[in-house]
Amino acid sequence: MWQAIAEHISSELGIDFSIEHKQQISGGDINLAYHISGGGQHFFVKLNEKEQLDQFISEAMSLQSIRQRHLIRVPAVISYGQTLDKSFLVLEYLPLIKEHDDGWHDLGTQMAQLHQDSGQAMYGFDWDTCLGKTSQPNKWQSNWSSFFSEQRFGWLLQLLLEQGFGFGKIDQLVEQCRQRLNHYQPEPSLLHGDFWRGNVGFMADGATIFDPASYYGDREVDIAFSSLFGRFPERFYQSYQQQFPLDKHYEERRNLYNLYHVLNHAYMFRGSYLVQSQDMIKQLFY
Repeated sequence: MWQAIAEHISSELGIDFSIEHKQQISGGDINLAYHISGGGQHFFVKLNEKEQLDQFISEAMSLQSIRQRHLIRVPAVISYGQTLDKSFLVLEYLPLIKEHDDGWHDLGTQMAQLHQDSGQAMYGFDWDTCLGKTSQPNKWQSNWSSFFSEQRFGWLLQLLLEQGFGFGKIDQLVEQCRQRLNHYQPEPSLLHGDFWRGNVGFMADGATIFDPASYYGDREVDIAFSSLFGRFPERFYQSYQQQFPLDKHYEERRNLYNLYHVLNHAYMFRGSYLVQSQDMIKQLFY
């Protein structure tokens, strides 16, 4: 397997690369992760089951879309593919250090710049992405309330129902979600899509983001999720607001957007997230 990965790297970069050192890195719930090196070259490798290649392809496409804007640091995509029994994604290895105030300030400014750099009139993406292990549909739509209520909220409700967990009549809940966003039509922004502390890192010269599940949507979805599982430091929000102030009604939508991520955690992990999902749906819709 590792020989095949080394050959892929060599082919993509036009070098003769062989693995001299390999170290597993902890921290991921979904993939195995490794730091490999040889001949002064360093790479970050993700591994999963062979049938999970589409997940890696969608991540690579998201990373490349963000990287093309030259506004915020993301690891470069080196290669992806399959071995006899595994799928893999090879990325640039970024040496991370402990978080620092300047990094959070830079992250706020750079995320605001990414969100400002739209150039897109519709919501969605050219391909479906993966939020964790969950397929995330991105069919292009011109109406934000329809996109979010159908392809985000309604999609997760249907997936959970297929697992045997129902939270009410899906059509009715989707319509209520649509009505809550009715007449709200934000400019589509390129989103990270899975913007929480675990997908942010810091280097000596600034911040970096990784593991995206990108699409064009309301930038408030990213900012809302940054406050759900371990709120970012205030330095981040201050610099974001200075660069690209949030709408005055953002707080009215924050919990609705975060419900999508709680539902996704309920779908992947069940447990207390099912209870949290039920409580949030009652608060928002009943």
